[in-house]
Amino acid sequence: MSCDCIFCQIVAGDAPSAPIAETESTFAFMDIQAGSDGHLLVVPKRHSTDLRDIPAEDLSAVALESQRIAKHAFDAWGADGVNLLNCCGAEAWQTVFHFHMHVIPRYRDKEKDRLRLLFEPGIRGNQELIGSLAASMRESLGDE
Repeated sequence: MSCDCIFCQIVAGDAPSAPIAETESTFAFMDIQAGSDGHLLVVPKRHSTDLRDIPAEDLSAVALESQRIAKHAFDAWGADGVNLLNCCGAEAWQTVFHFHMHVIPRYRDKEKDRLRLLFEPGIRGNQELIGSLAASMRESLGDE
């Protein structure tokens, strides 16, 4: 546990939060910078900086708990959809460097939902670039 990590402090009960659920290895609480009504976070109790260093068992526990909670967003809050989001690194919008999964209920009612997509679905990318990127990732994965 990291003393200067706000999420570690929340898990320890040393910082205020609006808790949602707790398991042996995860803690879920409301996000204070919510993008939609009901936006919450699921974190591992054990500190990991980001997706690159979280142990597989903690990642699995966070993913499963995020799924469990997401299913309930439909009935509990009348959500029309749900996004699960993880941001890994500052350039990917990570601002708290303790691994966390955003569970973001989505609504047709835009007064409840302030998020907008940053890209336009349905626009095809450069196929040559896509093929090249696929090849380089296959090569990198083959190195393991």
